[in-house]
Amino acid sequence: MLAEAKSKQSVLVDKSCRLTDGDFLRLGRYIYDACGIRMPISKKTMLESRLQKRLRSLGCDTFSQYCTYLFSAEGRDLETVRMIDLVTTNKTDFFREADHFAYLRETILPQWLRSQPNGNPRSFRVWSAGCSTGEEPYTLAMVLQDFAEHCPGFDFQILATDISTRVLETARLAIYPEERTGPVSINHKKKYLLRSKDRKEGLVRVTPELRNKVQFRWLNFMADNFGLQDKFDIIFCRNVIIYFDRPTQEGLLSRFCGHLSTCGHLFLGHSETLSGQGLPLRAVYPTVYRNHC
Repeated sequence: MLAEAKSKQSVLVDKSCRLTDGDFLRLGRYIYDACGIRMPISKKTMLESRLQKRLRSLGCDTFSQYCTYLFSAEGRDLETVRMIDLVTTNKTDFFREADHFAYLRETILPQWLRSQPNGNPRSFRVWSAGCSTGEEPYTLAMVLQDFAEHCPGFDFQILATDISTRVLETARLAIYPEERTGPVSINHKKKYLLRSKDRKEGLVRVTPELRNKVQFRWLNFMADNFGLQDKFDIIFCRNVIIYFDRPTQEGLLSRFCGHLSTCGHLFLGHSETLSGQGLPLRAVYPTVYRNHC
């Protein structure tokens, strides 16, 4: 009888903590306003499951209570970032869409070096926008460090940004399960990944040499001018704009152009396109676009 009572109580708790259509619309509007990510009704179950644990942590019995807290002055200050951490999707790998890194190594870097004053190149500047847990910027660092070893005087800087504080913590630590490093070549593993002393842990860490080349920073794409003053020779923003609606995409891409150096390159994901955007960019390779020169 006691087990049956607990089971019934559990069912009642689950039902009372379901996300109603009204609360979903309220949360969807708030998420869109906060970070530009659209929440179609097909995302309702996902949003509900990702926020359930957060409701329990705050002692909220219903999503309506959670919304009341989130929309309060205290909630906006303390809860918004945590909520965004939970609702953002962070999928990445080392050398994901590997042909992009080959094009960077074999075409863009030699072209850029030839355009620099003889013997006095400035630092090559890179932005990994939407860097997730860090595999992309560290892959870029491997490619650029390889190039630097064969080109005396070449130096580079990488800015890596994301809206999720959770993934940025992982990226800064630069510790990954060894099984995640499958796409990394044997040579790169030997040069740039340190295996843990306890092999049973199955962990690797990016070398200090590469970690020092990457600066991680929290950034919301909805911020005016991104809060950045720099211009970059390449911007990687891959598999990110698919989460935004068309007007948000247009504004975002226009601002990216403002942060590209002359002849700089923008990399998008293979499922993304600039078609019909009217930007001062031309396609030079699949989902790679060059700024005006």
